[in-house]
Amino acid sequence: MRHLLFTGVAVLAVLSATAAAAQSKRQIGVDASERATYGEIRLSSGFADDPYTVSVTSGGSVDASDVSDGCVGMVSRAPDFQLTYEAGSLPLSFGTISDSDTTLMINGPDGRWSCDDDSGGDRDALVTYANPGSGVYDIWVGAWGGNSGSAQLFITELSGDTGGIGNRYDGSGAPDTSLTATYGEVRLRAGFSPDPYRVDVYSGGSIEASQLGGSCVGMIAQAPDFQLTYEAGRVPLTFGVEADGDTTLVINGPDGRWSCDDDSGDGPDPEITFRNPQSGTYDVWVGAYGGNGVSAELFVTELGR
Repeated sequence: MRHLLFTGVAVLAVLSATAAAAQSKRQIGVDASERATYGEIRLSSGFADDPYTVSVTSGGSVDASDVSDGCVGMVSRAPDFQLTYEAGSLPLSFGTISDSDTTLMINGPDGRWSCDDDSGGDRDALVTYANPGSGVYDIWVGAWGGNSGSAQLFITELSGDTGGIGNRYDGSGAPDTSLTATYGEVRLRAGFSPDPYRVDVYSGGSIEASQLGGSCVGMIAQAPDFQLTYEAGRVPLTFGVEADGDTTLVINGPDGRWSCDDDSGDGPDPEITFRNPQSGTYDVWVGAYGGNGVSAELFVTELGR
């Protein structure tokens, strides 16, 4: 009798746990256990084709504010997209690009809800996980005021900075020197110390550098990766990259001309030397040959090679 009673309690415990798990997938009108409307994908940190993009239609019949505090817009019952992600050391960002006013609602691997309205700029939404966990991310693209429309959802590790990331992928298809450099900027004058000056970046983007002509190759971002304002002297100025992957360099100099390189450094590393550098601004992109973005170190030096 005791054995039967214990078995019955154990069964009830299992059933209760199963019911709780199922309930965690459902939250007042939305159901993360349903198949995502616009598909699903598995990505590991360092994935190629970054940003990964998918076309969706925003909106639905469920008020996101009923799902969790801080959520707004109208969303569908089923997720719009599902990402199964193997995390590394990079931040993970989700964003929208649309002519209509979009919102984001995401249920992460820990079951918590993350929502945003306009952090991507121009009424676009952006959610960044500074330390993302591995697991399933269920994603809803909402419509503010119920005004649904066509939208592009993007997933990227190219920047952990929420400021203006949407502008990097606004579809213009060309690098833009007027945008803020993703990995910072610095002012240096001839004879600077320490030399070389180094900065960590992540290569790649969604734009073909070959459209610039000449020897430009690789995939680059729309915004510069780094910006140097330089006061020239009488020594050459060299830009180079060190990385485990195949990287390229694209630089827009003070005279507005483009300089590009693929493999002039060590192995597959690029390097560009200005023999008689001008004073002014150098906008620098670190490209990914074949679109395979990697962590890299950009260096600036007057010491030569």
